[in-house]
Amino acid sequence: MTPVDGVVVPAGTRLVLATHNAHKVGELRAILAPALPDLDPAAVLGARDVHAPEPVEDGLTFQENALIKARALAAATGVAAVADDSGLSVDVLGGAPGIFSARWAGRHGDDAANLALLLAQLADIAPAHRGARFVCAAALVTPDGTEHVEVGTLEGTLATAPRGTHGFGYDPVLVPHGDTRTCAELTPQEKNAISHRGQAFRALVPHLVAALRT
Repeated sequence: MTPVDGVVVPAGTRLVLATHNAHKVGELRAILAPALPDLDPAAVLGARDVHAPEPVEDGLTFQENALIKARALAAATGVAAVADDSGLSVDVLGGAPGIFSARWAGRHGDDAANLALLLAQLADIAPAHRGARFVCAAALVTPDGTEHVEVGTLEGTLATAPRGTHGFGYDPVLVPHGDTRTCAELTPQEKNAISHRGQAFRALVPHLVAALRT
């Protein structure tokens, strides 16, 4: 399978991550590195690196959207593709923002606006009722059409104001169960060890190893 017009896949590329977010590329490389120590980091690229177009994410679940992105990227590049779809699910909001987490305030990727809107919506909610979780669905699609999806969750409660400088998205407001710090106050190593994305991608690793060693 060859890349579609406009998509540039450098020689040696083994895996493409369906994200334009540099934070995610670095985080996912770090998660995958222990299980694939012989894999050259330069062989793992993001969708932006190969100029891949973004598909329309019209799925109704994290799993559906992850597969939409991974399928499109595998078809566009001709190499194995990994995608994740993740977000924040808040109990008192009936699971919202959910799949709309990245655009909760109306503009995709505006972390500050998303956080401000969420905290305003929860301003009168008591600590006992601020339960929430991060959810991540990670999908692997290979050029021959093989597909795998794994899901990870990180349970916690929501702080009343952002804290911490690490991470991105809603990390500054979710306090994982068993800790007093938000995800943005954890070190990258601490976060990767417990994160929803870390769980999902570690579960996907056996499938990745099989795909990359064939």
